[in-house]
Amino acid sequence: MNTITKTKCIAVVLCSVALFGCQGTPGSKTEGKKEGQVLAEVNGSKITTGDFARELKNLPEYLKAMADTPQGRKAMLDRMVILELILQNASKDGIDKGPEFEEKLQEQKKRLIIETFIKKKVEADAQIADTDLKKFYDQNIDKFKTSDQIRASHILVKTEKEAKDIQAQLKAGAKFEDLAKKYSVDSSAAKGGDLGWFGKGAMVPVFEKAALALKEGQVSDVVKSDFGYHIIKLTGKRAAGTRPFDEVKDQIKAAIMPSKQQEVIQKIQEELKKSAKITVKEDVLNAMDTKKINAKSDEKKPAAPEKK
Repeated sequence: MNTITKTKCIAVVLCSVALFGCQGTPGSKTEGKKEGQVLAEVNGSKITTGDFARELKNLPEYLKAMADTPQGRKAMLDRMVILELILQNASKDGIDKGPEFEEKLQEQKKRLIIETFIKKKVEADAQIADTDLKKFYDQNIDKFKTSDQIRASHILVKTEKEAKDIQAQLKAGAKFEDLAKKYSVDSSAAKGGDLGWFGKGAMVPVFEKAALALKEGQVSDVVKSDFGYHIIKLTGKRAAGTRPFDEVKDQIKAAIMPSKQQEVIQKIQEELKKSAKITVKEDVLNAMDTKKINAKSDEKKPAAPEKK
């Protein structure tokens, strides 16, 4: 996800998943020996570089690049501190005690075992040969025709002063890619600011206008948009035409992989049933009163506060 595209800023997404977006917790005083250096202490409980690495691993793929910038790492550590505080207070309240919690824990364990089993099987069996990818390409060649396109990189910062400081470093001989990795707050920072190929209408107008005005290899002045301040470098131009297979191979694979994975999952289910002895009690199933079950479930939920 590129910040300058017509989507919400990824930093906002990171905030929105800060409390609920990842599996696992930073750690607590009951844990064993910690790995790595201490990053923070929360009421005596240590958050280490090992904890940080595990949390990073659990982030959605599109957010992992945030940790490549100082701002992203700080936001992630702040998130871990909040999670640790919630964990400590939940423990004080006895949230992790009692039969209802244990029941839910066992259910989560079952789901995790199932998910891990399926993931392992799918990764092993859901392979797509290059010949199949090429066949898809040949049969859908019209989908890979494009208009004139450009390729650009950018450095996005929050203030004009930061942008001008970076400009000065570029004029002094610093590498654009290195500065993008160090300073840019966009998710493209991890790739040296590279945004890939795009045509007209893909970016916000002010960014597009500035990028199209550049010559290949040229760097723009500071460009202000709703997202912040950009420094843009044009890295390529290409005329309208059909994109070559090697360039779109990964894109094709990503497009057809879900259906391939579904085929594998369906096959796993069929094979498991064939090798098992299964008896279904239809009379018991049909006699079940699901309304009564749902009513009991609703009774356990806390009552909604009265409106004043």
